[in-house]
Amino acid sequence: MLLIDLDPQGNASTSLGIAKSERSPGAYEFLLGLSPLDDCIRPSQIPNLSVIPASTSLAGAEIELIDMERREHRLTEALASGDARSRWTTVLVDCPPSLGLVTLNALVAVDAVLVPLQAEFLALEGIGALGTTVDRISKKLNPRLHIYGVVLTMVDRRMTLSQQVEADVRAHYGELVFGTTIPRNVRIAEAPSHGLPVLIYDNACAGSQAYILLASEFIRRRRTAAEQATIHEPTS
Repeated sequence: MLLIDLDPQGNASTSLGIAKSERSPGAYEFLLGLSPLDDCIRPSQIPNLSVIPASTSLAGAEIELIDMERREHRLTEALASGDARSRWTTVLVDCPPSLGLVTLNALVAVDAVLVPLQAEFLALEGIGALGTTVDRISKKLNPRLHIYGVVLTMVDRRMTLSQQVEADVRAHYGELVFGTTIPRNVRIAEAPSHGLPVLIYDNACAGSQAYILLASEFIRRRRTAAEQATIHEPTS
């Protein structure tokens, strides 16, 4: 599996223990075509997971991309030149919390969007805007693109607001919403400060156990989708 961290804050890179001094060349250079794929990859502490880390240089990529040819397709072309789809069965792209050119490159390059949604009211407005953006991109730039699922995070069922947000999201998005939710958990918050994913930092905590269940549900969905695609394949 390959993880591309396209968020200038670099939270995914930090959580996987990649020091800031070791992040160049990384996602910035890869996206702008300044370095080839193999030069940008770093190993992680998780077996079979490679990372293209983020640096603060990505913040400037928004401006640099404006005058480039095929600016929306830079990530797609970079992945193709590195033959990424044949080298990894899964490529994950961690996007910044904005809908600029960097995020647009990710949405043009990928097949599906997995939406983490905090169980808070303002997050509901954000997912509505994202849904509209995904529809537009699928019609104009990437017909494969769709929302794969919504994951509720920072859920605290002791709070009425959290319960209401979850109910609203499930009522509106139905089966797109994963059954597994990620609770508010102090061990999840602590793990990045140690440069570790929470599953390594404390795999017995409630947060880790929730992510394990989420991964299992994700895998089941992929298998079901693959089986359905096989069933509906045209026969000659």
